[in-house]
Formats: sequence, C-alpha cells, structure tokens
Amino acid sequence: MSSDLNWDTTPLYPSPSAPELTQAFEDATAHVAGFRERYRGKVAALSAQELLEALQSYEKVQEELTVPQLYAHLLFAADSESDLHKRLSQKSQEFGNAMGRELLFFDLEIIQMEEEPFQRLLQDPLLANYRHFLAVLRKFKKHTLSEREESLLTQKSLTGVQAFCRLFDEVSASLRYTLEMDGEPREMTGEELLALLHHPDAELRERAFGTFLKKHEEHSILYSAVFNNVALDHSQEMELRNYSHPMEPTNLGNEIPNEVVESLMQVSEKNYPLAQEYFRLKAKLLGIPKLKNTDVYAPLTESDRKYSFEEARAMTVEAYRGFSEEFAQLADSFFTGRRVDVLPRPGKSGGAFCMGMTPSLPPYLLLNFTGNLRDVATIAHEVGHGIHYQLAQRQTMLNYHPPLPLAETASVFGEMLLTRQLLERETDVEVKKSLLCAKIEDIIATTFRQNVLTRFEERMHLERVNGLLTANELADLWWRENAKLYGDAVEMIEPYRYGWSYISHFIHARFYCYSYTCAELVVLSLFQRYLKERESFVPIYRDILADGGSKSPGDTLAPAGIVFSDPSFWQGGYDLLADLIAELKALL
Repeated sequence: MSSDLNWDTTPLYPSPSAPELTQAFEDATAHVAGFRERYRGKVAALSAQELLEALQSYEKVQEELTVPQLYAHLLFAADSESDLHKRLSQKSQEFGNAMGRELLFFDLEIIQMEEEPFQRLLQDPLLANYRHFLAVLRKFKKHTLSEREESLLTQKSLTGVQAFCRLFDEVSASLRYTLEMDGEPREMTGEELLALLHHPDAELRERAFGTFLKKHEEHSILYSAVFNNVALDHSQEMELRNYSHPMEPTNLGNEIPNEVVESLMQVSEKNYPLAQEYFRLKAKLLGIPKLKNTDVYAPLTESDRKYSFEEARAMTVEAYRGFSEEFAQLADSFFTGRRVDVLPRPGKSGGAFCMGMTPSLPPYLLLNFTGNLRDVATIAHEVGHGIHYQLAQRQTMLNYHPPLPLAETASVFGEMLLTRQLLERETDVEVKKSLLCAKIEDIIATTFRQNVLTRFEERMHLERVNGLLTANELADLWWRENAKLYGDAVEMIEPYRYGWSYISHFIHARFYCYSYTCAELVVLSLFQRYLKERESFVPIYRDILADGGSKSPGDTLAPAGIVFSDPSFWQGGYDLLADLIAELKALL
C-alpha cells in the first residue's frame, strides 16, 4: 500500500513509544497540578484581569492534554488490532479521565459564582473573547453537582459507559465478513460491504447488506447490552442532574431550545411524503414495481463507474476552487501534508471522520475509500469539516470547536459544491439523472434518515427508563421509526431489523444525529444565497466558519439571515428538495 494513502502522524509524535509522547503526558500532568494549586477555591474572588489570565492558562493546559489523547485516538482508529495502539488508547482514556477530574473545579467554581459578580465579569471588556464560553457554562448551573460528585461520576465512567463504548468500537472493527462474488467467496470489511449498496446488481446489494446485518444480529447480545447500558447510564445521570427529557442536556449544550428541535423534527416528519414520492420515482427509473431499502442508492445504469483516489482528490479540490482559491488550497493541504488515511482494511474504524486537533495543529481525515461516487462525495464532506477547523484556528482553544448544530455546515456545503460542479459540466442527460438522484438521496439521508435515527434514539432512552430492552424490542423500535419514513413506498429487508446496532453516533455522541438534519437545511439556504450572490457571499460564509464556537448558532448565522425559531425556515429547505425532484422529473 502506498505510504501516500496512509496518514503521517509523526508531526505529532515520532512513534507511540517515543520519549516525546511520554514526556507530553508527564508535562501535562505537572501543569494540571500547578493550575489546580494556583486557582482551586479562588475563582470566585478573581478580578477580570485575573480571570482572563486563568482562562488563558486553562486553555494552554487543555491544549497540552488534548494532543497526546488525539494522537492515541488516531492510531487506534487506523488499527485497533495493534496491542500497542490498544494500550496507548486505554492509557490515554485513563489519563484524560484523571486530568479532567483534576480540572473539574474550574468550570464548577465559575458555574457556582453569585449572580451579581458573575454578570459584572461577563460584561467586562477584558473578557469579551470568553463571554460566550462563560455564558454557556452558566446555563448548566441547576444541573451541576458538587466537585466530589462530579469527580466520582467521571472516575466511574471509565469502567462504566466509556468501557462499553470501547467494547462497541473494538468488536465492530474486529468483525469479518465473507461474501460470494463472481462465484468465489471473498473476505471483506464492513465498509466494503456497505459500499456494495451502490452496486448495479440488486441481488448482490441485498446479499451484501444482509450479510453485514446478520453478522450484527449474531452479536445482538453484546450490542443490546451496550445500548442498554449507554441508555441506563444516561437515565441515571438525568435523574441526578434534574433533566426532564433525554435530549435536554444536548439541546442545552447546543444552545437550541427544546421546542426548536422538536419543531425541526416535526417539520421533517410532515415532509416524509416527499421522500416517498422520490422512492416511487426511483422504482420507475429502475424499472421495478417497488424499492427495497437495498435499492435506494442503486445506480440508474449498469455502469459501475469507479474513481481512482487521485481522481477523487482532484474533483474535490476543483469543486472547492470553484468557490474560493483559499478553500481549494486548504482542501489540498490534507493531501500534500499526508493527513488522510484512505483505504479500508481489517481493524480500521468504519465510516469517515475529520479529527479537529487544536488552534495550532492541522486536522486529520480518516476515510474508507472504495472508489464509487458516494466515496468522492464523502471526501468533499470530510474536507469541508477540515476547512471549517482550519478557518476556526483564529479562535482560542475554548472557542475553537463549532457548536453541534453547525458542526456539519461546512461538510454538507462541500458536497453541494461538488454536486453543482458535476451537474454544470455534464452534458449527458442520463448522467445528469444519476447525479440528481445521488444528490436527492444524499439530502434524504442527511435530513429524513437522521430524523429517523434521532426519533429511534429518543424512543430508546424513554423506553429504557421502564426496564431492560431486549434486542428484539430495540429492533421493533427501529423498524417502527423507519416504517414512518418509508411508508408503502419501500420494502425493508428482514435483516434490517438490526440496522440500529452499527450506528456509532448512538454510542459516542448522544443525539448528534439531528445536527445533520439541521446542517443540511441550513446549507440548502446558504447555498441558494451563494448561487444568487456568488463572490459577495464568500466572505460572509468564511466568517461563519471562522467563528468556530465563539458565538451561539443563532448569532453565528445571523449575518446570513437565518432564524432557527421560524418553522418556515426548516420548510424552506424541504421546498428546495421538492424543486430538485421536479428538476429530475423534467429530465425524464
């Protein structure tokens, strides 16, 4: 395998056994101890200048802690079967947990300050750069426990919910699949099987997805145990912290009111018939009476076009160049800097991600590239995340990461740039149909499907409060929520009852999925504005990304005229989807 297809992590540390890495753990531990000794029990009495110095020291310590932990995560994601990587990953988790407990006091003492002195500090010009961070912390005041209690919860999570998350990752990465292709049994990874959902052979698509899901069903005892314990842990924490709904902590952190999230989800559900209209249209295009859910991403022609990674890279960079030369250079820097791990292999994490590091370090991309058009779009998506992180490097550590509802904004926008470029350059009507179908399917997957996932997750947490959920009961919840989207337009294959078991967001990032729906609808609005304004829109969009997490989602998007609280805004995104479906019909 070419070294250019593997990321180079040596700019972080020479190797997992390097003395520099050992020293990094030791230095960070010493600096955390020094910070705790200097500030513990004294935060409420700090002046604005002293609090500014404390926040800047806190950021420096946080960055020191972050780098060795992210390095360990990158190695483990690339090869979870390496004993060295396993040990380093576990050491990193234990280290992060211990240091987090040592630093808990700082956030807690800010949260517990008296209202009047807190407000005085919040309005002080010296702290303007940290105003948003301080205000968000304060929102959790009535849900925060004592330092001792918080420390115990964090400590026990290592052998509790974090241990189940790690078990989920290791088992999922270890699964091996055998599929017969061209009369020969082939050993495949999960990512390679899922890529076959884009294969022109309907029978192969169904066998591939069925093989993948049945393997998960064979491990249903393990997966149901993981899901139950993640949900039970959350319900117990909700009780301890006086939350009334499973999504409330996520919504509070996202700075989006519960009623706005519910409005987003209800508008999405009202538009499920739009997806069903497309599914019936796709069945006609494929010449079959009714889609199975293994047919949703089927190509329209027998042509199984494959792209080399170099082609995919060039297409991605060129798509961003059509928007901005700066964006193209930022996109290409991942490849020239060897910060991309490209191909699927045993032991490697499934899916794809962009790992944002710190304001002083560039991000990394993990892919599982198999050569289809969907994989090209995935590169554009993950590179979008990377551009977001790079532009946000004008922020400091506490303001660096974008808020969850905007976390997918740049990635989805990047996919739109790629699709629009392909559509504008294509002259073959049949290919245009395929491109439009791919974009429509992507929007459906990023809005409606993510809404289904969020409803399933919500249902799981609500039901788990009443007692253990068996694998069959989880499968029933999953089936019912998917049936609402598919209606009578799509037949779900029986193994899909276990489709819940491989969704890692349910395990690692509670209620993350609605951020995809939110971002897609935001991007449809932003992209329409870009098509009208072109060059004059670029600096507005650039500033949205460069804001990172320094503002609330609403304040970040205000310059673009977006208002989350207006249900008609969400509906506007689905109206644009209806226009794309109409555009496809016009080509028929």
